[in-house]
Amino acid sequence: MQVNILYRSSQTMAQCWLEAGESMTAESGAMMGMSTNVAMTTQSGGIGKAISRMFAGESFFRNTFTAQGGKGEVLLTTPLCGDMVVLECGRTQWMVQNSAYVGSSHGVDVQTQGSLKGLFSGAGLFGLATLGQGQCVVGSFGAIEPLAVSGEMVIDTGHLVAWESHLQYKVTKATTGWIDSWLSGEGLVCQFSGQGYVYVQTRSTSEYGAAIGALLPPRQA
Repeated sequence: MQVNILYRSSQTMAQCWLEAGESMTAESGAMMGMSTNVAMTTQSGGIGKAISRMFAGESFFRNTFTAQGGKGEVLLTTPLCGDMVVLECGRTQWMVQNSAYVGSSHGVDVQTQGSLKGLFSGAGLFGLATLGQGQCVVGSFGAIEPLAVSGEMVIDTGHLVAWESHLQYKVTKATTGWIDSWLSGEGLVCQFSGQGYVYVQTRSTSEYGAAIGALLPPRQA
């Protein structure tokens, strides 16, 4: 699969080229368009995987696209205005924030993983782990920036997109006390340790929603 990332960084689209007979998987609703020789099938991957995705905040189903009789094209987008990057999977594997997954090549298996860390992270109860070799396309709200972790780094949970799976992390308070963390407006953060990269988004969906919600008129009874 060849991926071209177009219109960065606020109106981004992923243009995915498939060779004849090649397949890719994408999150339900991510497809904006495709060439006429691309066949799309919808599957859950089994009831166990489907239920895990549902609890992760993902779609119950994912779509598989296969180019037939020649090279095919699939166009992918994200629900909110933002950026996309292509993660190379193989020697490096990734953990992906559940709402950041857009699509992946046939050789990459993206599995839902539950964690108590995720329960308190504000980013969802589950994260997604890549396995195999190929490419994984992830999207963001706002621009995406890679941050190098060399030792330790603290990142607000609402700005996480993806991180190298060998990095250690723990969810903790932004300050020493719960009251101070709440008053600071920061809440919970992820403290990463090790050597590797973390991708972050410049906007937070929860903070954006709270800001827009405060401007809306109250609902009429």
